[in-house]
Amino acid sequence: MVIDPVDARERQREQFGGLKLGAALFGWLVAVGIGVLLTAVMSAAGGAMGLSQTAPSQVDPAQAQTIGIVSGVVLLVILFLAYFAGGYVAGRLARFDGARQGLGVWLIALAVALVLAATGALLGAQYNVFDRLQIGPRIPTDVATLTTAGLIALLAIVLVTLIGAILGGMAGERFHRKVDRAGYRV
Repeated sequence: MVIDPVDARERQREQFGGLKLGAALFGWLVAVGIGVLLTAVMSAAGGAMGLSQTAPSQVDPAQAQTIGIVSGVVLLVILFLAYFAGGYVAGRLARFDGARQGLGVWLIALAVALVLAATGALLGAQYNVFDRLQIGPRIPTDVATLTTAGLIALLAIVLVTLIGAILGGMAGERFHRKVDRAGYRV
């Protein structure tokens, strides 16, 4: 009996394809873990370079803007790598529909972010730890400028994480295609 690899793969895809929530959940956990680790490494590197030694009021505005832009780009790279890794794990775990698994990782992240935002909005400033401890930056700026910059940053984060997760899922699925091709060679 001769097995046609294309037919076998299609039958497997029909039976085992689709979004696998377990794979997406583990992919999201990997994305969060990698994101935390890479952020810690970059924060330590920034501290080692002396970026935290100067009081914010003593920094030249042009230098502060440059540091802000570089930090934003580094954060986007970290998020891309983290969500790529999460999508990759989900794609490897699920075997089929890697892009869909990456999308699942991103959707879980979105759902968790929305739940945390809603919880913060409901509980209000009572549980604002940063405000109580009086830590964190106090940036005097125009609210309209802050809103525009915040929306641009949010859009960049949403797009970068979505693209990273989907590409990672596709890369994770690609491994299984290589195994399938090797298994049918005689």
